[in-house]
Amino acid sequence: MAESDLTNERELRELYLATAPTHLFFLAAAPGAVSMLASALYDVLDGVIVGQLLGSTAFAAVNLAMPFVVLVFAVGDLVGVGSSVPIAIALGAGDEKRANNVFTCAVLGIVLLGALLGAAFWMAAPAIMASMGATGALAEDAATFLRVYALGAPVTSLMFAVDNFLRICGKIKGSLYLNVFMAVLGAVLEFSLVSFAGLGVLGAALGYVLALGISAVVGMVPFLLGKNQLRFVRPRITAELAREITAAGMPAFLNNVAGRVTSVLLNAALLAQGGEDAVAVYGALMYASGVVFPLLYGTVDALQPAVGYNLGAQRVDRVVKIEKRVFAACAAISVSLAAIMLAFPRELTLLFMPEASTTILSLAGPAFRLFSIAYFLRWLPMATQAFFTAIERPKPASAFSLFSVLVAPLVALVLLKPLGLNGLWLNLPSATFASTVVAACMLVRLRKELRGEL
Repeated sequence: MAESDLTNERELRELYLATAPTHLFFLAAAPGAVSMLASALYDVLDGVIVGQLLGSTAFAAVNLAMPFVVLVFAVGDLVGVGSSVPIAIALGAGDEKRANNVFTCAVLGIVLLGALLGAAFWMAAPAIMASMGATGALAEDAATFLRVYALGAPVTSLMFAVDNFLRICGKIKGSLYLNVFMAVLGAVLEFSLVSFAGLGVLGAALGYVLALGISAVVGMVPFLLGKNQLRFVRPRITAELAREITAAGMPAFLNNVAGRVTSVLLNAALLAQGGEDAVAVYGALMYASGVVFPLLYGTVDALQPAVGYNLGAQRVDRVVKIEKRVFAACAAISVSLAAIMLAFPRELTLLFMPEASTTILSLAGPAFRLFSIAYFLRWLPMATQAFFTAIERPKPASAFSLFSVLVAPLVALVLLKPLGLNGLWLNLPSATFASTVVAACMLVRLRKELRGEL
């Protein structure tokens, strides 16, 4: 083993096995949360740019297309998260050969699957928007937005995995810097293409796609040069490895896919019951909550390499201590930001749509107040799913993901239909309450199991 490899290995063991749990939490979670906050603030700025410069129709179009954009990136999350768990566990167990093979196969898989999925969405974009009930400028803008993301999918999907790979190698600050770079670059490119080049919705999509692609390439350079613990090797792709990656990544994949299916159905219901104005309000809700969700995701995701590494090293006691801190932090973040959404619905709406009509403003008040209830509880289901994924329990994590983001929302959609638009605003709070009850039961059962391993 080369001297640089030994140094990297010692640094990883020192970071993940010798650092006190509280110190390790802040070392990993703070940069992880800031990384996701940078991305979240850019997402919010994206909404501001579209709403302020292009108007409510373009804003509604972007919101209509966004669930499908997330589906384009779902493969990156499936393979990225799915490979991160076995990679971290292999490194913790000292099996660097296996870790490098999983890493190499994962990168190849993301590029190839991204190309296939991107091609499918490129061809289907107009038909998808027509099936949603969109017509005219709304349908045209939404299809354009989706097609730009589909075109860049083979490269941009990598960004969602590079972040994980850097943290596994202990390059926590490198992950932070890369995410901040992406957010700043995306904001500059999008504003320039929309404001100066006059490209409209096309420019809004192209700016972010370019930022994601450039950042993904920049993030891969250290791996290509052999500067990190993980290195490219001749890939050995087996059916067993494919199943392992798929199983580990399935909770995140289902969360993305099933969640987008729910969003599509909600958008269709909103379009039918409240028209374009209701879809625009839902877009404002998504952008506003877009600050909360990435902070939660950044916190839980940043500690997954540490949890996997300690699990591979058979340090279950440290796994439990780390996760206690993760859950506490998620609760604090979720409750604090939910209070902001509850207190400032009008201000948040005007942030994205400064010329919002009286109809939009009248819809936004109750929408924000009802919707914000979910975030007083949402931290528990989210942290629970991430925890089960990190400790290689993909089946319960996948089942729970499917329940929380598809089954519970669809049941709520049917049961709350008599309430009209208020029933749609209450969809997430109702589904979150049901998921919180299930998550609590899962944790109680897991606690009994882990007691035997400590």
